[in-house]
Amino acid sequence: MLTTSQLELVPIADNFSEPLDLQSPDDNTGRLFAVEQGGLIEIIPPSGPVPGTPFLDISGKLIGCSGEEGLLGLAFHPKYKTNRRFFVNYTRNCAGGTLQTVIAEYTTSITDANIADATSERILLTVDQPYTNHNGGGLAFDKNGFLFIGLGDGGSGGDPLGNGQNINVLLGKMLRIDVDSPPAPGLQYAIPPDNPFVSIAGLDEIWLYGLRNPFRFSVDHVTGDLWIGDVGQDSYEEVDRITPQQPGANLGWNTMEGTHCYNPSSNCSTTGLTLPIFDYAHDPHLGDETVIGGYVYHGSRIPQLKGVYVFGDFISGRIWTLTQDSQNQWMRTEVLNTAINDLSSFGQGQDGELYVVRYSSGSVAHIHQIGTP
Repeated sequence: MLTTSQLELVPIADNFSEPLDLQSPDDNTGRLFAVEQGGLIEIIPPSGPVPGTPFLDISGKLIGCSGEEGLLGLAFHPKYKTNRRFFVNYTRNCAGGTLQTVIAEYTTSITDANIADATSERILLTVDQPYTNHNGGGLAFDKNGFLFIGLGDGGSGGDPLGNGQNINVLLGKMLRIDVDSPPAPGLQYAIPPDNPFVSIAGLDEIWLYGLRNPFRFSVDHVTGDLWIGDVGQDSYEEVDRITPQQPGANLGWNTMEGTHCYNPSSNCSTTGLTLPIFDYAHDPHLGDETVIGGYVYHGSRIPQLKGVYVFGDFISGRIWTLTQDSQNQWMRTEVLNTAINDLSSFGQGQDGELYVVRYSSGSVAHIHQIGTP
């Protein structure tokens, strides 16, 4: 098993302003795209400096955004190489009016692959946010080409509006939509016919419910499993692994915080709930307080990580792996330590290698095995 003495972070780009996400299109260019909270997306080329002009600038839409608001997520269409389509998750009306999450589609310029067409925005979905926190923010495509959207419970603390368990609202959910088929009546997207609440009570977009704040999640494109880092309330952080055979799973919030009763605080019923595969307690000494979901490693440079889930914590900056022991119990092992308040996201290149996005440092680094080229 790897230890903290075997891995290191090798910086590849810096001078970003509060980066929150890192994505790579399947276009054989080797480029990485760093998402800044203030509204810029910057290209990190496989060699050479970061271009002086951002790939996309929507900062004018984000006036007044701070805290857990801003440009929060990015996903490239699986056929981006030919259709030039990508999707962003951001908040708007931060300075006044109704705060909203916006899921929008853009296209890249037909004449310059390093510049997005800022006039191409097509808003697919808006969701009113009752509070400024717990906006979720992640986007990812599954193996069938459907788009996952992670939405938090709407904010404040403890889910006072009961959104997590309410299947008639979009907040506190993992949504799954079809961005390729003709839109459903009244919508800007289609509904996958195998979504669990199609033709029964509950909103058709919902894939999973009972989430608090799925800030970072990923799809393992080998297995199709959905890995979610769901940020906890006062005491526990959780990691959920949901297979494609578990649509409609109830992940428990706000009945549960991780594997522990929250509302009520004891003697709660777990009937019908899908509990996380792993949770960990907040640690006032080490600073573990905000889980950052990562990726299953499918690169070639670190053979001991093959097929292993890598994740971390924003507050402590610690990075871990999750593996199962001989009794199929999930075990956490620390493999790296970054810095306090500095680990905002992971990224995965087209080659399966992993990267770390460092919020306070404003940098992106490659996870590298010491002693290898």
